[in-house]
Amino acid sequence: MTKIIIDIGHPAHVHFFKNFIWEMEKRGHEILITARRKESAFELLNYYGFEFIDLGANKKGLFNKALGLVSNDIKLLKISRKFKPEILTGIGSPYIAQVSKLLGLKSVLFTDTEHASLINKLSVPFSTFVLTPSCFLKDLGSKQVRYDGYHELAYLHPNWFKEEKGFLKELGIKKNEKYFLLRSVSWQASHDVGYSGIKREDMKKIIELLNDKGRVFLSSEYQDSAFEEYTIKAHPAKIHTLMAHSSLYFGEGATMASESAILGIPSLYISPLLGTMGNFEELEKKYGLIYSFKDAASAIPYLAQLIENDKISEWKKKRERLLKDKIDVTSFMIDFFEKRLTD
Repeated sequence: MTKIIIDIGHPAHVHFFKNFIWEMEKRGHEILITARRKESAFELLNYYGFEFIDLGANKKGLFNKALGLVSNDIKLLKISRKFKPEILTGIGSPYIAQVSKLLGLKSVLFTDTEHASLINKLSVPFSTFVLTPSCFLKDLGSKQVRYDGYHELAYLHPNWFKEEKGFLKELGIKKNEKYFLLRSVSWQASHDVGYSGIKREDMKKIIELLNDKGRVFLSSEYQDSAFEEYTIKAHPAKIHTLMAHSSLYFGEGATMASESAILGIPSLYISPLLGTMGNFEELEKKYGLIYSFKDAASAIPYLAQLIENDKISEWKKKRERLLKDKIDVTSFMIDFFEKRLTD
């Protein structure tokens, strides 16, 4: 039996670790979860029945983030001394890396974000292992372990993904009804400083274009009354069921873009960070599941063409090819923790 601390700093981290937690607990391992208030992270943890320790909210601005780093390190240090874990793990978590180093414990850092340079500098040197997708563009040294998968395959691989039955009916979506999923983000993460997202006028054009072809659902990190009628009013745990049956994804949310692509949904990703992330490069150039643009305006003409193409079967074939090449990431994680870390 191994005692493990898992640090959650984003809603996507809950999805990434949930199956790992359930399976490891079934095998007799003891898990303690720490979490910071970021969007729906707490809501998801509660939905899945996970107990966790609240580390407070993520800070905004580099200066406040620096203060938060020290504060969270101290909190996690106290928690670790009491819980006495053998392993600490998280996604891009400098707290996990630094505290494990201070206490002489093993740590496993997951990352798929090459341009998170500051976070990588604060975490990689202190980690025992750094696990990245095989397509990760940077060499992180001897601690790096590459695997043939993506973070999203920890929960969207067919071995784990289960749809929320009846959810589409709750939203009033009829069988075979066409609808589209949009996403806008706040660009507040430390690795997003200096970047901005989809302009309001472009979002209006996109919605008008899509509205003529089907329903529009918008997931947004900020409130805008002009788009209120399109905002998704559903529990975040059910978003992947909505995603799996959508006709198209368009947005600047990196996680939702890759999730949609992996589910075999045409995905248009808007980001000024074009070309800096190996997973998006691979999903686009090798599998043709995603199309990336630096801004929404340049993507709109392609969007107009794509919504006329109803050949969703082509995208499902692309997905099948991807799944043949890639691994079940949760099963890999379990194997790595039980065998590699206990040697």
